[in-house]
Amino acid sequence: MRPDLEKRVERSVDYFMQGYGCCQSVVAAFADLYRIDEITAKKLGAGFGGGVGRLRMMCGAVSGIVMLVGLQCGQTEGSDREGKSACYKVVQDLLAKSKAQNGSIICAEILGLNGLEKAHNSYVASERTAEYYKSRPCVAKVESAARIFAEYLESCTSL
Repeated sequence: MRPDLEKRVERSVDYFMQGYGCCQSVVAAFADLYRIDEITAKKLGAGFGGGVGRLRMMCGAVSGIVMLVGLQCGQTEGSDREGKSACYKVVQDLLAKSKAQNGSIICAEILGLNGLEKAHNSYVASERTAEYYKSRPCVAKVESAARIFAEYLESCTSL
């Protein structure tokens, strides 16, 4: 992989280890390629943490891939069905890679939870402690998502 793209993968892991969510970490590592500043990227990705608002649905790191694909090749005209279809194909291809590498693209399944967490105040973010990082596979999923997107970019002729 090109060194500049490898640094972006490393940056996504660094963001996560600083306490940012999975989606924020992936999107912020690539945002400048699309003229999006770091703060805006982190805000855009903020609600996708914990499998979208901590509902444990689609993994936040995977949501980051989807957002970045939209920035890379999303259609800008409502009537552009061909462009929309092309974007959907890239999303499906990259998410299939993520599922193959990680076993699932669903947060609850990745974390080994039985359905949605039913805890009181399930919207409350987990405290980031050494135990949190040790017990969660999330940092590896962030790295995987960033690497999948970086490899996609490397295969593109438009960069």
